[in-house]
Amino acid sequence: MAAMEDVLEVYHRPYDETRPLVCLDEASKQLIGETVVPIPAAPGRLERFDHEYVRNGTANLFMVTMPLLGWRAVHVTERRTALDFAEVVRWLVEEVHEEAEKVVLVMDNLNTHKIASLYEAFPPERARRIAGKLEIHHTPKHGSWLNMAEIELSVLARQCLDRRIESSEELKREVAAWEEDRNERMVGIRWQFTTADARIKLHRLYPATQ
Repeated sequence: MAAMEDVLEVYHRPYDETRPLVCLDEASKQLIGETVVPIPAAPGRLERFDHEYVRNGTANLFMVTMPLLGWRAVHVTERRTALDFAEVVRWLVEEVHEEAEKVVLVMDNLNTHKIASLYEAFPPERARRIAGKLEIHHTPKHGSWLNMAEIELSVLARQCLDRRIESSEELKREVAAWEEDRNERMVGIRWQFTTADARIKLHRLYPATQ
């Protein structure tokens, strides 16, 4: 409960450009190729695909979102490693929010989502400098629904990824188009669940006290 209330408190802070709120999550996408060229759509007929396909491996998607500003960025990588995670965090700290005092980062407890990953990727002085600009808040175990980046991933899956995509290059193009459109419209997330709500609706999960 402590981790949940910690994240909920962060979500209800007013916007502060010196301490921007960033949510981070990741997901994989199976790359699927066609064995037969699909039949294009025609008036009164949908595009047709053969039931057979070829697996072209998987790609990983890092979702980074600033829900208070209606902004997100998706990084497509070949793998899900500590080095890939560290590079996304470095980009956030050194490029996107170079002038910020701290980057308030909400993420889950995936094994690579640790400060230690920075030390695997960069010299210790640089890793320490990046870590020093982070204020990290982990969602609780089995509490990934508290991460607003997961909401963005769900929207991405419905609007962009719910079909066969053959290669990483195609995936990057499609994701970039989705990202650009959503950012231009500044689609935000209206988070309304509060600590008070949690104490009422999830009271059974709290330890009993005398």
